[in-house]
Amino acid sequence: MTYCVGISVAAGMVFCSDSRTNAGVDQISTYSKMFRFELSPERQFVIMTAGNLATTQATMAQLKKDIRTNAAHSLNTVMSIGDAADYLGDVSRQQQDKHSLSGVGFQASFVLGGQIAGNDHRIVMIYPEGNHITSSKDTPYLQIGESKYGKPVLDRILTPETALDTAALCALVSMDSTMRSNLTVGPPIEVLIYQTRSFNLNTHYRFGEDSLFLRDLKKSWDNNLKEAFHQLPPLRLEAQDLTPENESNTY
Repeated sequence: MTYCVGISVAAGMVFCSDSRTNAGVDQISTYSKMFRFELSPERQFVIMTAGNLATTQATMAQLKKDIRTNAAHSLNTVMSIGDAADYLGDVSRQQQDKHSLSGVGFQASFVLGGQIAGNDHRIVMIYPEGNHITSSKDTPYLQIGESKYGKPVLDRILTPETALDTAALCALVSMDSTMRSNLTVGPPIEVLIYQTRSFNLNTHYRFGEDSLFLRDLKKSWDNNLKEAFHQLPPLRLEAQDLTPENESNTY
């Protein structure tokens, strides 16, 4: 399984991905799911992948080949993040169609983010069918893979005004929650922080299974959650709360 999350706030973007690939209980491998395309001082992209490993690897290889061979259509020629998402979706569909008429079993999805000079930074999610959606002010993040366990903290913490460091910690807590509930998601964990208009993808971290930082983060989050739980108001069945609408049926 896979979990990747991309966050877009006013200050920039955060990308976070795991590196565990699971094809059965005895076939667990490690592959990076985050790819950086530093094409020029005015054109930067990050892509995270989920789904069939052969499809995602072939898709990334084709993107790199198109750049290397100066193809007419590539990440070097697109005029916007939306155009880049359309291009990535087309390449993904072509790779799926090579192996299956229906694409079933060979599907892949992607989170793409970046910035082209003259445009705002953006993140988009590309579906297996090739179409895509973008983040919004109400939902400043996009997820692929095992998304449900890490979603609550993102909904509670993130706003367009969230600082980049806070957004990065939020992404890591979201990843920790996912790893806690799904053992097929696991380290190494990669985090990339992009400051808007910096055109620099060098703020990149990779945390292994023995990372002291990940261990401390997990311990701190667990302890603070337990402390917050114990501070919840006690459950009281007071008279004013017992109305005909909320009384349980009694016989």
